[in-house]
Amino acid sequence: MKKKNIMIKADHVSMRFNLGIDKGFSLKQWFVDIGKHKKKEKKEFWALSDFDFEIERGEVVGFIGSNGAGKSTLLKVIAGVMKPTKGQVKTYGNICPMIELGAGFDPQLTARENIYLNGAVMGYSKELIDSKFDEIVEFSELKDFLEVPVQNFSSGMVARLAFSIATIVEPEILIVDEILSVGDIAFQAKSEAKMMQMINGGTTVLYVSHSLESIKKLCTKVVWIEHGVVQKIGGKEVCDEYYKYMLLSQEKIN
Repeated sequence: MKKKNIMIKADHVSMRFNLGIDKGFSLKQWFVDIGKHKKKEKKEFWALSDFDFEIERGEVVGFIGSNGAGKSTLLKVIAGVMKPTKGQVKTYGNICPMIELGAGFDPQLTARENIYLNGAVMGYSKELIDSKFDEIVEFSELKDFLEVPVQNFSSGMVARLAFSIATIVEPEILIVDEILSVGDIAFQAKSEAKMMQMINGGTTVLYVSHSLESIKKLCTKVVWIEHGVVQKIGGKEVCDEYYKYMLLSQEKIN
């Protein structure tokens, strides 16, 4: 029997948020609340509920589900950006999370400066960035904008720069949240080719997308999530079941 080479293991992972009317303390708000005899309340929202799964080395796992289903929250927990309320996630390998591209940029700094800043945030040494600088610039196609502050960039330009920085090394675990839809069609194709290069090199990939065609094309396993709960884990046929579910939901609304 083939021995499993586990890269990610989620053990009864749950994530709770408090969604209430608490807007933080201010003297003005305090007087308003007294005048209305308003009682503060807190509402609990479970974004993830009792997740259990294992992902093996080299698997490309697609996560599908409606908006607010918990997909991005799960990726942030796996990436270590968030700590789960219950349970734990164990990862075995270096992680490159491409969840919120450009989140580590300083808008007042130039593209050149942000390459070094964002690279440092991702744990890259200055020596590594120096050696990969021309490659980053060439891939991003932003050579003519290196001395321009990022605050003057379009969202597509920011995403292109961030993607180019994030992919200068080939991580053992790549976490991708809807980034293949950034930029123009040509850059989307280039991003997908870069991701395929990583996949073919044995990188374990977690991929969130609303494009079922993209999920079918890239992924070997599909996880369907709704309301923070896993509905089904399987092959590409899960996409078809999810599509039917969405059609039925739409019919009920109409």
